[in-house]
Amino acid sequence: MADMALEARIRKDFGSFCLDVDIKAGTETLGFLGASGCGKSLTMRCIAGIEKPDEGFIKVNDRVFFDSAAGIDLSAQERKTALLFQSYMLFPNMTIEQNVAAGIGRDVPRADADAIVARELSRFSLTGFEKRYPSQLSGGQQQRVALARMLAARPDILMLDEPFSALDSHLKGVLEQNLVDLFAAFDGTVLYVSHDIDEALRFCDRIAVVEAGRILELDTGEQLVNAPKSEAALKLSGCKNSVPFVRMSEHEAWVPRWGVPVRTLEPIPFEEGYLGVRARYVERVCGPGANCYRMRVDRMSDARFDRSTLLGFLDRAEDESATVSREEDEMRFLHQHLFWRVDKLATPADELPVVGEELWIRIPEDRVYIVRG
Repeated sequence: MADMALEARIRKDFGSFCLDVDIKAGTETLGFLGASGCGKSLTMRCIAGIEKPDEGFIKVNDRVFFDSAAGIDLSAQERKTALLFQSYMLFPNMTIEQNVAAGIGRDVPRADADAIVARELSRFSLTGFEKRYPSQLSGGQQQRVALARMLAARPDILMLDEPFSALDSHLKGVLEQNLVDLFAAFDGTVLYVSHDIDEALRFCDRIAVVEAGRILELDTGEQLVNAPKSEAALKLSGCKNSVPFVRMSEHEAWVPRWGVPVRTLEPIPFEEGYLGVRARYVERVCGPGANCYRMRVDRMSDARFDRSTLLGFLDRAEDESATVSREEDEMRFLHQHLFWRVDKLATPADELPVVGEELWIRIPEDRVYIVRG
């Protein structure tokens, strides 16, 4: 990673929620991955100057934006940041070229500003739309206008807050190419907020896992997916099976919700935590063996290429504190089950699992994640 282009220590206390993050980033795209309300967007708003931290320090490209100890707090206009919200916030009463020019400083000569606008309109294939208004453009074109405006402003840092959250999957796939162009043209730090692991993996050099106002992990996407270190990372990385465990021995964990022991290839380093296994790694087998369980298909749903099933453990040990019926508590009932995802393209139709079927299932020992709670 290059020299630090962003350093931020931000603390803001709302009483019921406290943001307390420490970020260092170079010339890279750094993702913030977490559930709604965890503090991702608030962090960006503090860096942009929209929100004021209670205490901390924010520096971008050796320029101090905020320092509570030194009494420095630059205005949002002085910070030269570009923040793209979920809505593109274009000015409806301004033409496209006026929108793109809106972020250019008044100290820039008119001829230079016109050249910047023309260059960014061309970059995002908007040449010919200069005199139109936002209402006359499609959603995809509006997004390109917003991205062109970001680059035209020559910001020190780019920040994008879930730019695809309101788009359908087809339009999202097309518009993602706009971001590829944006990131290729910008030489600096890009912060990217998302709750979608696949989206974060496509765009981000590193990903910060955010939960309850704190960064729990910060690593490459590959490490986050293949070697998660926290329950939050386990769930956010798309692991459908994530359950508490108690250590039985160096390579065996007891899972109360499932009522079964699970063996692991790697040693279990602590007495309790969370055990995870991805639904696509679960295997169908012929009979008993290590980590093999007799199960029943309780629920089933089909997607285009996968069949997702909910498997109940038929030989689970009875545990009154962990065992509930569907009528008692729907979520706890679901957590007693193992999620299994079957590739429909690789499985003959007559071998696909169906509701009510009893079968043997194996959890591969080398596919089990063990993380702290």
